[in-house]
Amino acid sequence: MRKVVVTPDGVQVVPAPEPTPGPGEVLVRTAVSGVCGSDTHALHGRHPNVTPPYAPGHEVVGLVTAVAPDVTIVQPGKRVTVEPDLPCWACKQCRAGRENLCENLGFFGCGSEQGGMADLFTIDARRVHPIPEDLDDATAALIEPLATPVHAARLAGPLDGRAVAILGAGTIGLLTLRVARAQGARRIVMTARSAQRRERATAFGADAVVDASLPDAADRVRDQLGESADVVFDCVAEESTLHQALAVANKGGTVVVVGVPPGDVRLPLALVQDSQLRIQGSATYLPEDFADAIDLLRKGVVTSSDFVTAIRPLEEAAAAFADADSGNHIKVLIAPDLTAVR
Repeated sequence: MRKVVVTPDGVQVVPAPEPTPGPGEVLVRTAVSGVCGSDTHALHGRHPNVTPPYAPGHEVVGLVTAVAPDVTIVQPGKRVTVEPDLPCWACKQCRAGRENLCENLGFFGCGSEQGGMADLFTIDARRVHPIPEDLDDATAALIEPLATPVHAARLAGPLDGRAVAILGAGTIGLLTLRVARAQGARRIVMTARSAQRRERATAFGADAVVDASLPDAADRVRDQLGESADVVFDCVAEESTLHQALAVANKGGTVVVVGVPPGDVRLPLALVQDSQLRIQGSATYLPEDFADAIDLLRKGVVTSSDFVTAIRPLEEAAAAFADADSGNHIKVLIAPDLTAVR
């Protein structure tokens, strides 16, 4: 079979032995796999936790083709998506139902031996979620990325009637916008550095959009909100955006760090203390976030027609990464067999 490998030299499609499900595992034939921002960051050496070479693909939809003899929770022929964090199930956090915070966490498609950008892969049966028949493959590919802002919003607390700022208008920022709107946020203001992304955020329903590169961007966001933000979602997570987020949330607000920081940042701790600001990290998701994401997709809150802007065959993986990195696309998918995509 074929699989994609990201190396320091680029994105390659290489031959690989067909995997066989071990105890507790299922074998899945990939239908589509999304290119995530973390994939392009890792390719360029900007991801703090993923270093090439690695097998990418954690936003996956596929068909279960075989299961180990001890697997009963899913059967061959079932279309599934993958919850890609790989917990140990034994540590303190796993025992408490916080397997996304597992003390020995692995991550499928981000440093593990396998990824979803392949013809076939095996994975723990507990990590797959059945896909409702009314969701096509392109829509189902959005379940995993959508679960990220669903989890972040859960940590922020109810958004109904609240003033919300979202820093960054990439895929996760736009999905966060749709989640906040669905939860009844009273007013939503977004920021983005590029004019193209600002236009996109406006088209996707932001009440106002501010140029993040302006020196007074935080003041402009507060002006557009008409007040400080109750919640700020930092979907970029750089030092500049964290400082903007704290200024927008001042006083008494919550800043949720959704993006993956490329490195350490300096923190204005006196402001955090004196203004009683809450900084909340948001790490991936839990099964209930996948369930809520599926519900939002079935309701049409998020649609593939809005978000999926390209689907390329597996052999064009390098071009798919280039598309995802160009800023001209929202979500790029890779399909081993384009004719089999539902």
